[in-house]
Amino acid sequence: MRLSQFHLRTEKETPADAEVVSHKLMLKAGMLRKLAAGIYTWSPLGLRVLRKVEGIVRDEMNAAGAIELLMPSVQPRELWEETGRWEKFGGQLLKIKDRKDAWYCYGPTHEEVITDFARAELASYKQLPVNFYQIQTKFRDEIRPRFGVMRSREFLMKDAYSFDIDAASMAGSYQAMHAAYTRIFTRLGLDFRAVQADSGAIGGDASQEFHVLADSGEDAIAFSTGSDYAANVETARAAEPAPRPAPTETMRRVETPTQKTCEDVAALLQIPLARTAKSVALMAGDAFVLALVRGDHAVNPIKLAKVEGLADYRMASEAEIGQFLGSEPGFLGPVAPVAPIRVIADREVAAMADIVFGANAAGYHLAGVNWGRDLPEPDVVADIRDVVAGDRAEDGGELKLVRGIEVGHVFQLGRKYAEAMDFKVLDADGKAVVPYMGCYGIGVSRIVAAAIEQNHDAAGIVWPAAMAPWQVAVCVINPKNEAHVAEAADALYRELQAAGFETVLDDRGLRPGSMFADIELIGIPHRVVVSARGLSAGTYEYRARTGSDSENLDRESLFLRLKH
Repeated sequence: MRLSQFHLRTEKETPADAEVVSHKLMLKAGMLRKLAAGIYTWSPLGLRVLRKVEGIVRDEMNAAGAIELLMPSVQPRELWEETGRWEKFGGQLLKIKDRKDAWYCYGPTHEEVITDFARAELASYKQLPVNFYQIQTKFRDEIRPRFGVMRSREFLMKDAYSFDIDAASMAGSYQAMHAAYTRIFTRLGLDFRAVQADSGAIGGDASQEFHVLADSGEDAIAFSTGSDYAANVETARAAEPAPRPAPTETMRRVETPTQKTCEDVAALLQIPLARTAKSVALMAGDAFVLALVRGDHAVNPIKLAKVEGLADYRMASEAEIGQFLGSEPGFLGPVAPVAPIRVIADREVAAMADIVFGANAAGYHLAGVNWGRDLPEPDVVADIRDVVAGDRAEDGGELKLVRGIEVGHVFQLGRKYAEAMDFKVLDADGKAVVPYMGCYGIGVSRIVAAAIEQNHDAAGIVWPAAMAPWQVAVCVINPKNEAHVAEAADALYRELQAAGFETVLDDRGLRPGSMFADIELIGIPHRVVVSARGLSAGTYEYRARTGSDSENLDRESLFLRLKH
């Protein structure tokens, strides 16, 4: 490719509306152009990178035995009503009407469509297992699209769906996809980690996320120093706490006139924050619930919603707090409520003694509170908190936290969608049974942004080799005025192409500073400069994108360097 015949338009200034590095650099490098909020045009340069990612994804999916198809992006309402997701999916589902007033949605995912396809195509266990996949544009109407293609509304996704006759076979399909994802991200040259995760709106019994590790990641990931355990903080668990110690204090009322937070109360009483407990007031239907976590911990809303009866909980109003506790926020606790309440205690709180709670009276807290003596044992004890760095892991190691960008997710769906859509096949005994499904997604366009977040410097993008738009850039100094230099650069360009190096020839005639800045910005791994001075000496000026110095190499040395 000759840059004089290619569309490349870079920007010198950092765009004002870009917040994260990947968004800034993709706009500066001319990879993206914004059309509307969360909707982008991919330039020829951006598309080259996107197709590199797509190609590796397709290679590994095919190698794993998955079969490619292409499903409609516009889906009829009736399918989504079969699974109950027309309403449950929420505001991210973009709903549209046709000229006949029939409702459709622009697909954010394709569980309904693939299940409809499968129930018409698959009739026997002899056709299973099978795994269908596609690489296709999706749309999710994000309430706040941001960070460029990291959280856009329209995006390119690979989604795959496996069908198996039983749970054991489904687990095998799941592991095959897990292994394929590991190969994909390894080939892409990314530093990543697979972590246990919550299944969210997709549902299912088990799931894992694949995260590219980057300081700018939206997700916190906990991993253990004692094993390969890793999990999103939404689901990460610490080890069981030590058994509850015996009480050493009597319950007493203490004045806390302006202290409404655990931090302020602990400072006033000159005790560790871990001796206090937070009381979070909730409503679950008509029931008032207090969720208790240690003062130095935070409630995990995902875990809390999994407690029986709390799937649709909401925060209690001040009026409801007054009705059940006779108090105001900032002084709440489980001791002596004025009306019946349900108490959900985190495992750590249930194992505490001599606890400091709010006294349900403005300006007061209770110290020395103990379970079974000063208040009943909790109605439910559960893991409802976020883990923190330094927690003891279940394997005996220590939990550490890193940031990650989710780029892939694998689910064991079970029979959720097949049952909802009345999909059955005949088993070996001729009996109609509901098959098991798996679902496997990769954010193809998101991977591009995640790779930049992980691989960049002050000059621009530093692509992993597999994702770079070209491997080598041949830069010509003063081609318009020195024909022999232009001819030598063209010859080298053709030689490199013939030798299997994906090469771009920068023959635009820019000044060296501007030309080199562009090549660094767009992240080409290898730069070779052809100049009159170098030709006189029989050398080319070579510099790796990650190198700090240039080298003058003859042709043979140059080709050896590029091969290694």
